[in-house]
Amino acid sequence: MQAPILVGAVVYDPKVVVIWDIIKDFFEDQGHPIDYVFYSNYELQVDALLAGHIDIAWNSPLAWVDAQRRTGGTCRALAMRDTDRDRVTHLIVRRDSGIENIEDLRGQTVATGAQDSPQATLLPLRLLQNNGLTPGQDFTVRRFDLMVGKHGDHVGGELEALRCLQRGESQACAVLDLNWEGWQADGTADPGELTSLVTTEPFDHCNFTVLESFPRDEEERWKEALFQMRYDNPEHREMMDLEGLKEWMPERTTGYVALTEAVEQQKFFEGGSS
Repeated sequence: MQAPILVGAVVYDPKVVVIWDIIKDFFEDQGHPIDYVFYSNYELQVDALLAGHIDIAWNSPLAWVDAQRRTGGTCRALAMRDTDRDRVTHLIVRRDSGIENIEDLRGQTVATGAQDSPQATLLPLRLLQNNGLTPGQDFTVRRFDLMVGKHGDHVGGELEALRCLQRGESQACAVLDLNWEGWQADGTADPGELTSLVTTEPFDHCNFTVLESFPRDEEERWKEALFQMRYDNPEHREMMDLEGLKEWMPERTTGYVALTEAVEQQKFFEGGSS
């Protein structure tokens, strides 16, 4: 019997178990068995990948940057969701605040997500710093450290940052574009009261990561199987809806440049964001 490929995933929500049960059954049907190993945080998952305890890691963007940092840039990305590509983060302000540009945030309070959230903390702080505003010096950061270790995969910290702005306790907050669109649609955020001041440059989100030692022929077989998943197949759609995609896409790594610069600028891995 063919030994299953072990794939690591971080459980940020109970639905993750359902998602990976479906994926496991799908790969079994494709004749390429996998099994999953769950972790409570990405630091443990990166440790496990580097130690060879798992073959593939479903990594957050920060976990990808960390794995690359720790392997001298030798990791490979295998695939990603269509929705992982070209995301942006908005800095949201009140329409009646009089804030019209980034410089107007000088001396103000900006609400962010958890310290390890690329989308809700690291990348928006990079945007502000690159425009001449140093966190903690030129403006106050009001950070909501919910579920640290899960790299902002949940909406908890971002939602609290939005509520902070709505309560008038901050003058701006950082929100991922997909969340901003969803919260306007469901009434969580009123677009008549709130607006996007500025957005970050586009960045990419999660990917499947392997070490350089992962066999290339195994990689090709695994990707061939993954790309057989189709949104128009009702048996696949449930998982794809839960995981937030309509198509698996080939890997690319150019979308992590800004985050790599952000963690260096903010000395994240040296404890600069603690």
